Amino acid sequence: MKRILFNLFFIGSISMIVSACHTVKRVDTDTTIDVSGKWNDVDSRLTAEALTEQLLNDQWLKTFMGQNSGKKPVIIVGFVVNKSHEHIEAETFMKDLEKAIVKSKKTRLVQGGEKREAIRAEKADQQNNASVSTMKKWGLEVGADFMIQGSINTIVDAYKRKKVVYYQVNLELTNIETSEVVWIGEKKIKKYVKN
Repeated sequence: MKRILFNLFFIGSISMIVSACHTVKRVDTDTTIDVSGKWNDVDSRLTAEALTEQLLNDQWLKTFMGQNSGKKPVIIVGFVVNKSHEHIEAETFMKDLEKAIVKSKKTRLVQGGEKREAIRAEKADQQNNASVSTMKKWGLEVGADFMIQGSINTIVDAYKRKKVVYYQVNLELTNIETSEVVWIGEKKIKKYVKN
């Protein structure tokens, strides 16, 4: 019985010591913290901002607006494929990209993918369940002029406890009507990690 009590006391003591070593500190979301050296929230946000700046300051925008009486182009964000060696949540990057595009007010953005399908499902439901005066009509969506697509790639150079991780994010803007690529942007990040 003494041995069982001693073992329980020992296990309990170890548990308290381990849990006492665990600390959590809340920090501002704009704070740069790079714990592992892997792609993180700051990389996502800074890359989206840099690529959006490239996108919206390129000649394609002036050309489009000049050919369309100053009308803002409508953009849809398609797929950004993670081809890197890491698990990178591409949707987070895409949301950062969409946010930067909307904040710029230089273009218009329409919903794509699953979210667009959810909107269409709601519209279909309204046809049966909403009053005629509030029901949203079919065929009035704003069609996109351009689609953004891209990829996230990495190259890793590692030796013993050191490594260099090179990230390259490429985006392309394609005219939906003509399939012409009108802009290509890239953002590169290089990290040196020593363990």
